[in-house]
Amino acid sequence: MRNETDPIADLARDLRLNAAAFIVTIYGDVVVPRGGVLWTGTLIDLCARVGINESLVRTAVSRLVAARQLQGERIGRRSYYRLDASARAAFDQAAGLLYGQDVPARGWQVIHAPELSPEEGRRQRLGHMGGSVFIRPDRGQAAPSGALTLHAVDPDDPAGLAQFWDLSALQAGYEEIIARFAPLERSISARTLSDADALMARLLLVHAYRHVLLRDPRLPQAALPPGWSGHDARDLFRRLYLRLTPAAERHIAARCEGEEGAL
Repeated sequence: MRNETDPIADLARDLRLNAAAFIVTIYGDVVVPRGGVLWTGTLIDLCARVGINESLVRTAVSRLVAARQLQGERIGRRSYYRLDASARAAFDQAAGLLYGQDVPARGWQVIHAPELSPEEGRRQRLGHMGGSVFIRPDRGQAAPSGALTLHAVDPDDPAGLAQFWDLSALQAGYEEIIARFAPLERSISARTLSDADALMARLLLVHAYRHVLLRDPRLPQAALPPGWSGHDARDLFRRLYLRLTPAAERHIAARCEGEEGAL
């Protein structure tokens, strides 16, 4: 039976939240734009609201420190964590994709990368054409290390290029986001969310959308299959983010603490 009295539990249901990944979402959406430092107590409180307990938070933070994504410091009896400088580029790239205007592709990059495995190519959102040859929309990205990049104009059959990516998982991911969050949009006017719930709803929205978006090669419209749900998911993300933000920002100002007090 669905829980109609707790909108956050409803949104988080079956999301399979990973503690480290959700902490990265919190830092990207809340902390980095406001000085980059968060008290551990605030982090524990935010994670507890979606069922991630204190022990899991502390373990995840330790792993993020070991991975050089966070760095910690103690002030008195309190611990604080900030984004490690080595992780700034990845956070900035994700922020640009989430919150910025989309950069249209200006053709294609055909990449010859003998040292790049197909698995690593997929992690970089490259389409694998066979052997050591990969392809991606040309948005001025730098070539992978040790690779040769050729720049090509749009082909006669751009839709044929979609075969070099597995778009089915991305389509399913976008459809799941729409199914999960569209009811929140339909009821948000009738339901009064607390400031705390508005922040948690926004964090879950960002977390779910980021998980799909960062795997999306963002192919040009002409190369996408019919019925592509990515555009509808992005429109929903933007509308909901804007609707949730005033109340979410009030909660951040009132309850989220950095090393100098309220964020």
